[in-house]
Amino acid sequence: MLAAIVSAFLHPAPARAQTFQTAAAHAILIDADSGSVLFEKAADEPFSPASMAKLMTAEIVFRAIKEGRLSMDTEFTVTEDAWRRGGAGGGGSSMFAQVNSRIKLSDLLRGLIVQSGNDAAITIAENMAGTEDAFAGMMNQRAKEIGLTRSTFRNATGYSAPDQKVTARDMARIAQYLIDTYPEFYKIYSEREFTWNKIKQQNRNPLLTLDIGADGLKTGYLEESGYALTGSAVQNGQRLIMVVSGLKTARDRAAEARKMMEWGFRAFEPRQVFAANETVAEVSVFGGEKGSVPVVANKPVRLLLPRGTSDRVTAKVVYQGPLVAPVAQGREVGRLRVTRGDSLALEQPVYAGETVEAGTLSQRALDAAMEVGTDLVRRAFEKAKGGNGSGNTSTAGTASGNS
Repeated sequence: MLAAIVSAFLHPAPARAQTFQTAAAHAILIDADSGSVLFEKAADEPFSPASMAKLMTAEIVFRAIKEGRLSMDTEFTVTEDAWRRGGAGGGGSSMFAQVNSRIKLSDLLRGLIVQSGNDAAITIAENMAGTEDAFAGMMNQRAKEIGLTRSTFRNATGYSAPDQKVTARDMARIAQYLIDTYPEFYKIYSEREFTWNKIKQQNRNPLLTLDIGADGLKTGYLEESGYALTGSAVQNGQRLIMVVSGLKTARDRAAEARKMMEWGFRAFEPRQVFAANETVAEVSVFGGEKGSVPVVANKPVRLLLPRGTSDRVTAKVVYQGPLVAPVAQGREVGRLRVTRGDSLALEQPVYAGETVEAGTLSQRALDAAMEVGTDLVRRAFEKAKGGNGSGNTSTAGTASGNS
């Protein structure tokens, strides 16, 4: 099918937008409620996640508990492999679990989240999947389902592996998913300390000690990728999610993360792009009683913009079309993408605003004839460009929209 795009241009404000700079090699800052991207830097370039991979490890456990396959009282045995590779002798962070001991998931999760224990991660992986490699397969499957399109996991710990890579945008997505889907488990990320085997350890997230409303999530460090952090904070009912990576020291990580959070809360103002159920655009329908259908967002589309921004804001509905009748009201038909300047600011689904029934035989025949004619034009155009005419093409139209 053709990928069709309908655009709406929104009126920019007259003043100059504020700017932000960070020493992080990769970074992103997102408003959790609207999905607005407030800042990004190399957000889609891959890097090693280090212990931030444990966010995906935790998701596998949270889901199993939520679906009733495990409980917080389920006990796992600490294998010799988990003790040897993930314990204190392994050289990384550890909850100091004893080999062959049995530990409740409620404690293993705190060892994983608060203490960043590699022994906890390996214990979870080997007890749930038999091997850590098999567990990594589970992580990758869930990553695809959640929408982590550019991330690959090879272990439950975040230990260095040649093709274990994530992006800042994907780390923000998994953070958002954990916050939204597992609020009862997300609370663990805000716990300041945890004691196991008579050893008390502080939560490694430096944002929790600062007065900025932070309540999660996870740090990471590898020599190859530097110091990293996926964090979240709430002020006055607004939640921000941020990711930084590639910093030289732990102090730099804390300073850059705090600076980004404070800037995000201070420098932006909300703006409604479309009201709930307001028509965003009209998209083509094939073989219907009407040739198009209005599409709507099922909730208000809000965007956070820098105070006094001069950036051009553009909204596009992207869909595979034309849609084939019948089209039921409420059916998801595409994605609304709003860009600010050259950056994707937010993306969310849009739905058919009304039902379009199948048309009469003569209407369907006319649509078929027009589609054939359009296809011939496309093929001729491709041939003129030197192509073979077999690739997909895009069409574009315009629709008005109010900011």
